[in-house]
Amino acid sequence: MKAPPTLSAEDFEPAQHDIHVEQISRPSLSYWEDAWRRLKQNRRALISLYIIVALAAFTLIGPLLWRVDPSLQDLNQISQPPSMPKEATLVAPYKRWSGVTINDFPAYPDDYLDLIPAPIGLRPAMPPTTQAVRLVWDPVKGAGGYNVYRNTRRPETINDLGLPLGGTMAGNEVSFQDRLNLEQRTYYYSVISTDGYDESSTYTTIEVTPLLAMTRQDAISRGLIPEDSPLDIGDTLQIEFHPLGTDYLGRDMLARLMEGARVSLFIGICAPVLFVIFGILYGGFSGYFGGRLDQLLMRFADFVVALPFLLFMILFKIAFGIGPGESGILPMLIALVLLGWPATARLVRGQVLQIREQGYIQAARLLGAGNGYLVMRHIIPNTMGVILVTLTFAVPSAIFTEAFLSFIGMGVAPPTPSWGSMCNEGVKTMLSHPHELIFPAAFISITVLAFNLLGDGLTEALDSRMRSRE
Repeated sequence: MKAPPTLSAEDFEPAQHDIHVEQISRPSLSYWEDAWRRLKQNRRALISLYIIVALAAFTLIGPLLWRVDPSLQDLNQISQPPSMPKEATLVAPYKRWSGVTINDFPAYPDDYLDLIPAPIGLRPAMPPTTQAVRLVWDPVKGAGGYNVYRNTRRPETINDLGLPLGGTMAGNEVSFQDRLNLEQRTYYYSVISTDGYDESSTYTTIEVTPLLAMTRQDAISRGLIPEDSPLDIGDTLQIEFHPLGTDYLGRDMLARLMEGARVSLFIGICAPVLFVIFGILYGGFSGYFGGRLDQLLMRFADFVVALPFLLFMILFKIAFGIGPGESGILPMLIALVLLGWPATARLVRGQVLQIREQGYIQAARLLGAGNGYLVMRHIIPNTMGVILVTLTFAVPSAIFTEAFLSFIGMGVAPPTPSWGSMCNEGVKTMLSHPHELIFPAAFISITVLAFNLLGDGLTEALDSRMRSRE
């Protein structure tokens, strides 16, 4: 029998060799930290998030900085385009002008001429202001009256004189007063002689730029100057400017957009939050218990999907006693909440059906966890990704629905502003004053686009399968 080998202390010394241990270079991140990291890498979603934050500041902080009454009407600045700060001159209150009549000149011609000359000496009777433009001219032999036209550009032919303002009915009445929506811009006035039946083929044109004017009483009533202000007729003062222009009643567009954002975003955010919460509870309850109860609840959800929203909106307005021309904010909110939850309920139900079969749910149940604890502690939190994505897509849908209903006159009605009702008002003047339609429509488009892009970014950021692809 062979003897066992003899071992020495050197045989028990540790072997010398290089060991390369793999180290984790990326720090451990939670689910939400990793989702935020991936969201920041999505440039479109991040810009959309900044836009939404800016819209929130525009809605909440804007009225505190821009203290202009959105319902204040200034009939002297109707449908003004966007402008910079202006100065107005104080003038005396308007007094009726009797005009100029030459008594020693025949009112009607004794003989009708083949060609009546154009008036000469066309000039302002006094300095023109936005309160009134008064014109006078020399009488024309053979004229039985005069017609006056106004254009915003110099006419090139007799068919290009612009807006007919009226005229005089006698050859010795040689003056005219214009007070029709005057602005601080250049106008071209043209005067044509007539024989009482036909116009002459020649005309005289003058270029006039009215001075922006305001009475002292108007300045006091609008809060531009105090009652004891030393400013008097002929002095100038700084008036409020309208960076986005005014509407057809002279109301500030920026102030109305801020006020309208409160209404539009209130409906667009509150309604989705309410019906998403209801859809979470409904879908979570249905998916967790399953069986016949699940089938019954889902068939009711299918029934709600089939209900026509517009019909229920009309029925709710009738039920609340809201007539034509009155705002239907409450019926719209109720209709959105009652008819908008099935989509969220279906998504949450599908997630719950998957989560309830997971191992950690079974383990919690074996440890004695009740149904309420499992739903609120494990199942609902694990569906938050789907819920957030659903909410970001539901908000623009609700905003667009409010804008559509207000546009057709069934939602928010004037004078209460909303972006949809402002579009309804602006579409009537979009050819002559396009800014009244462009600005509210742009806010609707930007808001809807921002929420949709943010929803796309959240879909990618909250998808756990994206981790394995990185």
